[in-house]
Amino acid sequence: MSTETASTDSESGLLRGLDVTVTAAALLFWAGVLYWAQTQTISQVQFATAFVGGILTVYALNETRLAISDGEWIDGAVLIPASLSLMTASAFFALNFQDVYLLRQGYALEHEYMLARLVVLSLMYLTWREFGNVFLGLIIGVFAYAMYGNLVPGVLGHAGMNQATLLQATVTDLYGFYGSLTQITASWIAPFLLYAGLLFAYGAFDLILRVAIVAAKYIESGIAQTAVLSSAVIGSINGSYTANAAMTGSFTIPTMQESGMAGHRAAGIEAVASTSGQVLPPVMGASAFVMASYLGVPYLDIVVAGLVPAAILVASISIAVHYLAISDSSSQDMEFSEFFDEELSTEKKVFEAIRFGVPFGILIYLLGVAQYTVMTSALYTVVAMMVTGTLMPPIQRLVDNSGVGPAGELVTQVKNTVHGIRRGAIILAPIAIILVVISGVVNLFSTTGIPAKIALLLINISGGVLLFAVLLGMGVAILMGVGMPTVAAYVIVAILIVPTFVSDFNVAPITAHYTMFYAAILAGITPPVATAAVIAAGIAEANFWRTCGAAIRIAAPLFVLPVAFVYNPGLISMDVGAYTLYVGLLVLLGAVAIIYGLNYPFKMRPGRKIGARALLATLGLFIMVYPNNTAKIAGIAVFAAVFIAEKVMIRGLTLPFGRGASQ
Repeated sequence: MSTETASTDSESGLLRGLDVTVTAAALLFWAGVLYWAQTQTISQVQFATAFVGGILTVYALNETRLAISDGEWIDGAVLIPASLSLMTASAFFALNFQDVYLLRQGYALEHEYMLARLVVLSLMYLTWREFGNVFLGLIIGVFAYAMYGNLVPGVLGHAGMNQATLLQATVTDLYGFYGSLTQITASWIAPFLLYAGLLFAYGAFDLILRVAIVAAKYIESGIAQTAVLSSAVIGSINGSYTANAAMTGSFTIPTMQESGMAGHRAAGIEAVASTSGQVLPPVMGASAFVMASYLGVPYLDIVVAGLVPAAILVASISIAVHYLAISDSSSQDMEFSEFFDEELSTEKKVFEAIRFGVPFGILIYLLGVAQYTVMTSALYTVVAMMVTGTLMPPIQRLVDNSGVGPAGELVTQVKNTVHGIRRGAIILAPIAIILVVISGVVNLFSTTGIPAKIALLLINISGGVLLFAVLLGMGVAILMGVGMPTVAAYVIVAILIVPTFVSDFNVAPITAHYTMFYAAILAGITPPVATAAVIAAGIAEANFWRTCGAAIRIAAPLFVLPVAFVYNPGLISMDVGAYTLYVGLLVLLGAVAIIYGLNYPFKMRPGRKIGARALLATLGLFIMVYPNNTAKIAGIAVFAAVFIAEKVMIRGLTLPFGRGASQ
């Protein structure tokens, strides 16, 4: 055997060993999470420290495996000690919790400070590795501001802090990196992402695509709408618009292009769908859990409050995508055989409905009716998903007596369960890393008093005008959203901006939070960074700027909704009633006016077309934002008149009452 062959075999053996180890680590990690969710034998803070060590073990093993398989040995060599430092620190603080958390608040021993330094350096490396230079620069900037705030002039200056105080605030006191956000991640977000991993492994998203393809047969813009539906549903769970754009865009964008749609439009549709999916309940890209914690209200109230805004956004985006599809004159006929070998039988549909419907029904019942906690509801949902996901296919084999026998099918589904458990941990790891870091940043913000200083600055710059304050807040949210998941950007602006809206502008807390949450989403499609658009344009091999232009035209109401929330407070309500639905309908019609103006393929001369688009977009903006409902109705009447006039004068439509009059 040659040396090269032996080296290759050795590397393959190492990769196989790491692959098995990742799976074993994921199984042990989730066993610990579910056991704590059921028993809660230790405090939430202590569990959070152990949780960080556990998820980073899975992350380190998996990323090392990927680095070695790609030939990136240097990356693996740095990754391992960085992760080991974090694992060691987490284990130390979990095992010595009583001494560290209860007996030594405000100071630490020298070896604990040394461990804290390693934690800071390791987290910086992992965040740079996972989220890039921009986010690393933000973290370094926050640390520098915390230590040298005494050098900052004006209202933003503070007394500064020494290195020991910084390490206490971020690590050793367990209020920083192991603080509230990490605890929310460990107890609320993690079980839902395990649920997501199981859904992937059991084929739930293939089922969603099947449903979308069937629905597309009855819609003129079928292929494009399929992309919107599949990307939006997955985006609600994923928590990262860049990951979602890469994952779903890899099949939706080529499909749209094959139908005849221009590359930049296909990429724009995918970027918007991946980004806007994070407003969809029940998960909302993990932000719903954080918002519920900040507001101190049941998680279900946050979901209910987001239903009407999400419906407005999804409806307006679907209309925009329809207009884009028909303006390209693309063939939107989708052949089922292009994606799947065979259609589902009636029996299979029933079993699949039970398989996925029962766990979801349990989730809705426990949260909405029985009023269980989020953690307990997620625990029982995960257990139910494992049971139905594993047992329903073998039962189906017993009933229809086709294909693989029940025993073979059971083995397959057990393997799928293990795969789902592993995938859930891999999905969770990047979100956990960034929320651990943001938790430390939030504690530094609180220690330095920066939220109150930002409030004064925002009031001074805006001149006390709510509109200017909201626009400034949106700008900050978009900047914070560059290079990080939406939930992380939302957390930062929730700490810095939301208190100002509530205390100085009398905006309702739930409205203020939703305003900044929707604003944080915009970074995915806002140039010059627009990370979701970058990924989608790369897949489509399209021009980045044209992709951004298409995305902004499709998602134009998303840029208006944050402003509409504060001027139409009835739009965001934890108790949805007739008035909320009424205001929501008016705002939706305003969004449709914007979409119609920007995306409808008008048959006019260029000059008139530009004028019509500008007029309708302005009219829609007025309808969405202006707080007086009578004025909204008047604006809607004008839009209806323009809509009908275009059909009669340009398209040659004959109105029924017109025919009657002529007779």
